[in-house]
Amino acid sequence: MKILLSNDDGFFAPGIQAMAQALLQSDFCESLVVMAPDRNRSAASNSLTLTEPLRMTRRKEYDFPVYAVNGTPTDCVHLGINGGLDEAFDLVISGINAGANMGDDVLYSGTVAAATEGRFLGKPSVAVSLCGDVHFETAVAAFLDFMQTIYLKVPVPENTIYNLNVPDVPLNDLKGLKLTRLGRRHASEPIVADKDPRGLPIFWVGPAGAAADASEGTDFDAVEKGFPSLTPLQIDLTHYDLLKVLRETVDV
Repeated sequence: MKILLSNDDGFFAPGIQAMAQALLQSDFCESLVVMAPDRNRSAASNSLTLTEPLRMTRRKEYDFPVYAVNGTPTDCVHLGINGGLDEAFDLVISGINAGANMGDDVLYSGTVAAATEGRFLGKPSVAVSLCGDVHFETAVAAFLDFMQTIYLKVPVPENTIYNLNVPDVPLNDLKGLKLTRLGRRHASEPIVADKDPRGLPIFWVGPAGAAADASEGTDFDAVEKGFPSLTPLQIDLTHYDLLKVLRETVDV
């Protein structure tokens, strides 16, 4: 497979570096191109840069193609697939992210957004996150296991991406893969108000809320118990059950 690898932590982040080395050594990767932000763009979601030009810079310190882009994760994948490179890809991988992308996180996540953009542009896509920032080798092992046991055996529906979250534990403590649904978080903590050195008000977005639905079968529950969590995510957000009810009850 020809693989496009991106992330939201930046091309230099340890997670994407670990993933790149694992892919280069794998049996299924025919070629690899990294196209990732030139700085940390976490929580950029699906934003595209429309009001200024994008620039992609080949990083010569690597012995395989690595491009740094002055844009969002979505920009990176869009560039890679839709005209920035004279190359066709079979798979888009986003990650390994430093930090979980579970439950409501997927709505904000640049990691998941990069995979979503790949799917929008017709490519099977996978988002991979380590629920911490230490044991990236564990996330690599869980990803490779997922590729062998699921991805290479079960076709991916056209409106779906895979979201893999891996506990931040030593590899020997990792348990087997769990298929899960998204959990749900409580509302985020309140805005943190402060002042800059000139005395002007500044504000920080508060930390993410704790899990509100971490019941059995959710991504939160699996990771808490030491299992990698794999959640298939639908790209089509249409609420079909409600649409059916509305069509049956409302004359519009």
